[in-house]
Amino acid sequence: MSFFAILFALLVEQARPLAHGNWVHAAIRSWVRWVSRSLDTGRTPHAWLAWSVAVLVPALTGMAIYWALWQFSTVLAFVWNALVLYATLGFRQFSHHFTDIRDALDSGDEAKARQLLADWQQVRVDELPRSEFLRHVIEFSVLSAHRHVFGVLCVFSVLSALGLGPAGAIAYRISEFVARYWEYKAKTTHHPLSPALRQTAIQCWRLIDYVPSRATALGFAVVGSFEDAIECWRNHAQQFPVDNDGVILAATSGAVNVRLGGEAAAFKPHASQGDLAPDAEAGAEFTSQPTPGREPQMAHLAQIVGLVWRSVVLWLVLLALLTLARLLG
Repeated sequence: MSFFAILFALLVEQARPLAHGNWVHAAIRSWVRWVSRSLDTGRTPHAWLAWSVAVLVPALTGMAIYWALWQFSTVLAFVWNALVLYATLGFRQFSHHFTDIRDALDSGDEAKARQLLADWQQVRVDELPRSEFLRHVIEFSVLSAHRHVFGVLCVFSVLSALGLGPAGAIAYRISEFVARYWEYKAKTTHHPLSPALRQTAIQCWRLIDYVPSRATALGFAVVGSFEDAIECWRNHAQQFPVDNDGVILAATSGAVNVRLGGEAAAFKPHASQGDLAPDAEAGAEFTSQPTPGREPQMAHLAQIVGLVWRSVVLWLVLLALLTLARLLG
């Protein structure tokens, strides 16, 4: 049933994606803000409590609803899984940014493309060389694809097979948002959150994303240049300050033969927006040593699109085979 819920959610999300700043994101942001205001005392035990309330309470609630619906009808349980996946996958929530940037570059309007990336990720890119600008587009897009699609699919598939319904998808997306949002608030407010709270959120997110990030990297290797991707993964992933992101970016670099990593883009909060952009990515803003590969070019953007879509097909085929094996077994 998990495969059909994923397929249904992907098809609906492609046809009618959630709008920018949708009510789901607004509700999660309000919930996370309330938790931090109520439970952040600066002490480590309270930081763990705050993270648990922010992430685990919604996940367990989603699981409880799934179990309750399962008692009445498997169809209702399927619909609930599909609805949660529709809200958490977010393929189109990031892909339209990439498409708009690529279209602007194709039309020769590089200034517009740079502004689109700056608005999307809240970074300064107006003075970057063209190759560095393209590198940032690739890095942000690949990490977005992982966090909005492949990571969610991985955690949902595993926990759903264990009978936990959509709890994995909910926990994964909220954990990622909590780590990103609390770090953002520390940079932009006069009353930042405690270091204990931010560190706890980051540690938990990296732990949760450990296996999904490597599953994504392996998928990129399989559908790309496998030997080069694995070699780059083994030899250059440690050059990135964030281990999980480094694995994905190194595998991507080898899979399509593009140089990734280097100087970070400067952070630039929105002047007219007092909160974090819903799909701004944490992690790609750290300076790192570059990987080997060709200088980023326009052709690499098309290669990245192909890499992501082939990975989606790979995931769906694997899930379909596992579903078929369970049905026949």
